[in-house]
Amino acid sequence: MSEPSSVITPEPIYDRTFWLAYVANTLLVLANALTFRFAELVAFLGGSERVAGDIVALALSISVVVRLSVSHLIDDLGTRRMWTYCSLLFVAGCTLFLLCRQLDWLIYAARIVFVVGITGMFACSVTHIQNHVPPHRRTEVIGNLGSSGFIGMIVGSNFGDWIYHAVPPGRPQFLALFGGATLIGLAYLAIVLCLTHGQQHERLTPARPAYRLVFHHWPGMVVAAAMVMGLNVTMTTVFLTRFATSQHIEGIGVFFTGYAISAFAFRILAATWSRIIGRHWMLVRGLLAHTVGYVLMSFATEGWHLVLPSVVCGFGHALLFPAVVSLGAGTFPKEARGAGTAIILGFTDFGSLVFSPILGRIIVARGFETMFWTSSGISFAIAAIYTVIAVRYPDAEAEEYRVATLTAELE
Repeated sequence: MSEPSSVITPEPIYDRTFWLAYVANTLLVLANALTFRFAELVAFLGGSERVAGDIVALALSISVVVRLSVSHLIDDLGTRRMWTYCSLLFVAGCTLFLLCRQLDWLIYAARIVFVVGITGMFACSVTHIQNHVPPHRRTEVIGNLGSSGFIGMIVGSNFGDWIYHAVPPGRPQFLALFGGATLIGLAYLAIVLCLTHGQQHERLTPARPAYRLVFHHWPGMVVAAAMVMGLNVTMTTVFLTRFATSQHIEGIGVFFTGYAISAFAFRILAATWSRIIGRHWMLVRGLLAHTVGYVLMSFATEGWHLVLPSVVCGFGHALLFPAVVSLGAGTFPKEARGAGTAIILGFTDFGSLVFSPILGRIIVARGFETMFWTSSGISFAIAAIYTVIAVRYPDAEAEEYRVATLTAELE
């Protein structure tokens, strides 16, 4: 019997480039985790959850417009240049947070610059690593690179809790949190410059605008799953800290630690699921996990009550993110892969844009429990719809792997 074809033979993709990208992504998520207290900053400046939701929504709306307007620049200018620009925007946004002393235009500007920067950084990172590996291993490497984020989430959320309780209340807390994010952002930029040093980019013809790419390569129902990811980001990174405060729970580190450990473990365990069960079924399982996790969160009254929902939601994230990015970006041709990645991640931002003001208003009118149940219902509805797609349309990646495996066995 001959050796299996290259489709199922592992290539050496975990090299210096991967591990540098891994360290960089860890630092990025760590820095972002220090900003999870943004709603607390808004409250300190005299605003409510509704105001925090509106600020987040405005920043995301501008971020979505920017993504759709300039997403093709990743392919036109190259990842090195765009990655550098976006990293500088992130650092500038974190620095502007340090200057906010009241609810005026500056905090809106800071959030806008921050969001545009970080969303671009993630898009460039994922585009860079996708272009570094064979097509049939894109989902695997996206997932394994993403596992670095869970390390950053554990360290960042617990470090943020420590700062919030160790530093004197008020402005010193936020200076420490956002100042720390600024310094980590600068370290991230240094790694990006090292990672892309000597990278050559030549674009013979400019990429088509995003609206044309979306029209010709519409990702389908995966867009709805991406929007649910945006809902999850808003709920956990903006409103969870306010929920913990209302329930007199000391910190959110216990949730993000459990979330990250669970997501990291399942990301490793499920690294080949895209080729075994297919990405469509990964999406369904991820959405159902979020459905259950949100319901469990609504009953939390003490810190340890967040452990079980964190594990369940972590499992959902482990499956959902690589499947959404791989399916969404995979509908675009390779020469527009950067734009495709930015666009599908842009729909995650669009989900946050749509749901952040809605969730903020639900909290003010009906409380946090209603917010959790609403989020759960939305996740379940999308999971039900996507189940029909998973049944009717086999995933190409799983089918390719199945055919290659059968061929290798016959040989």
